[in-house]
Amino acid sequence: MGMTITEKILSRALVEGELVRGTRIGIKADQTLTHDLNGVMSYLVLEAIGLKQKKVATAVQYIDHNMLQSDFKNADDHSFILDMTSKLGIITARSGNGICHHLHLEHFSAPGKVLIGGDSHTVAAGGVGSFSVGVGGFDNAMAIAGEPFYMTMPKIVNVRLTGKLQPFVSAKNIILELLRRVSVKGGIGKVFEYSGDGVKTLNVAERSIITNMGAETGATTSIFPSDENTQKWLKAFEREADFLSLEADPDAVYDEVIEIDLSTLEPLIALPSQPDKVVKVSEVAGLKIDQVMIGSCTNTSVQDLLSVASILEGETIHRDVVLGVYPSTRTVIREIVKRGAYEKIVATGARIFEPVCGGCNGCGFAPPSGGVSLRTTPRNFKGRSGTKDDQVYLVAPETAAASAITGVITDPRALGKTYPEFEVPEKYISDKSIFIMPENNPEQVVRKGPNIKPIPELSDLPESMEAPVSIKLGDDISTDFICPAGALYLPIRSNIPEISKYSFQVVDPTFAQRAMDAKTSIIVAGHNYGQGSSREQAAIIPRYLGISVVMAKGFARLHLANMVNWGILPLVFKNDSDYEAISQGDTLKLDHFDLKEGEDVFVRNLTKNETYALKTPLFQADLDAIRQGGVVNMLKKKNAK
Repeated sequence: MGMTITEKILSRALVEGELVRGTRIGIKADQTLTHDLNGVMSYLVLEAIGLKQKKVATAVQYIDHNMLQSDFKNADDHSFILDMTSKLGIITARSGNGICHHLHLEHFSAPGKVLIGGDSHTVAAGGVGSFSVGVGGFDNAMAIAGEPFYMTMPKIVNVRLTGKLQPFVSAKNIILELLRRVSVKGGIGKVFEYSGDGVKTLNVAERSIITNMGAETGATTSIFPSDENTQKWLKAFEREADFLSLEADPDAVYDEVIEIDLSTLEPLIALPSQPDKVVKVSEVAGLKIDQVMIGSCTNTSVQDLLSVASILEGETIHRDVVLGVYPSTRTVIREIVKRGAYEKIVATGARIFEPVCGGCNGCGFAPPSGGVSLRTTPRNFKGRSGTKDDQVYLVAPETAAASAITGVITDPRALGKTYPEFEVPEKYISDKSIFIMPENNPEQVVRKGPNIKPIPELSDLPESMEAPVSIKLGDDISTDFICPAGALYLPIRSNIPEISKYSFQVVDPTFAQRAMDAKTSIIVAGHNYGQGSSREQAAIIPRYLGISVVMAKGFARLHLANMVNWGILPLVFKNDSDYEAISQGDTLKLDHFDLKEGEDVFVRNLTKNETYALKTPLFQADLDAIRQGGVVNMLKKKNAK
């Protein structure tokens, strides 16, 4: 029996278990990726365990998220990071020189390699044929320390692309189409592996758009073959030595097949406030808009901005619209300046920002109250932009540019412009000075600002629990809801006592105080609890507020792993009717946490005199860790001995 691309890479990286779907496996990373927002927590963990030197072949740190330095907090975090990377021998990108995922794609991502990164969009590297997985800061720290990364061996779905995209229908529309079909829950426990003649029509930057936003399906990762287009990309960045031909065997076996004919796609748009609420642009054309944002790790490659420039050339942005552009890297800026595209964009009245995450994570360029904002970002969760009542739509760059001109949502084909052809050049501008090479200085004195607080002390899971339901939630609760994004909150991510005050504020601003007053309580939720970003603070905050158990219809993969690390027991309802029966404020009782893989856990509702049977989605090793208060606690105890 032949092997898929996924199986070929994992068979080389496997250090524990077997490649059997649904079983627990451990794999070794070839590379790690860290950024400033989640990196502080990773380095606090590495400092606590006493790591002297990174133990992964390639470790790269980026500074691209917390770039608004309105006071000392972000600047202090960056100083701490620079000292820790120097101490541990980690390559560091200069602050504000590029968004981590695109910079990594340009300079480090390689076919056949396993990349573990402290951000959910680490999966962008799948565009170059890397098996790349987003994790929380703790798992990222463990990968830097050379420890295996544990996950459930996923199902492998073959997405066959046929045909060729039509003019003004760019690669963003492919992943929007997949989201339309499978939803934000449809990728949980799966890898999307691309094949077909349509793959050959897409360059690495286009493929990366698709794999990047594959995170929004809940998938473990997405991956493309490594072929002549991959080789051309690597050669353009003077990295041809990293090339490895990689494709699935003709008789590879997949768990599912999805077919997409690229020639039939037209411009698509995701409506507020979920990435899978996808319709044709023509269905909402004419809706007045207030703001357009072209940027983020998903959509500001050289090709994207050349396309935008061709649409904007000779035009002026509509008087009622503000257009902001975040190029993805310094290299991209230099390339579009060289080609004249920068001037064409600026001449329209657009604002061009430094190449950072910026508006995507709510750190700048927030829309007005109730404002309609068209964005090329991967996510449009309510309030993520920094405005609580935002109306964010997700689109491709061509739709964004056309709409900025007209002032209403516009199908870019309606403007009658000429669509530019693009070829990856033989050579991109070489920009190696972006990176600070490690000094390998284990005696480095580490600066630590007053906003960086120690990891909270965590208790073991009690043998029994009687506690109220402090909040009852619906489906698709994102980590943005649990731990808010935005310029007001990102700088205090490493200060758990402070950031915890704002947990669930988009849903219920009274939650944090109620949970704190209860001292011990339980969260009840629907399907896909914890979707979205990798931020482990979304697990640490509830734990700090006294949450030891979350009962839900289902969990997002990445957040589930963070819950294990920080000692929150996830329980899944066996019957949806039991979820319906529970009310916020009900007192629940759980006895005898003798947790066994595959066995039911019974929960008594003392308020309503009912009993519910739930199951845990975890393996025994994970359950054993949770009984000790999480993997973090377990390692602390081990080191203490």
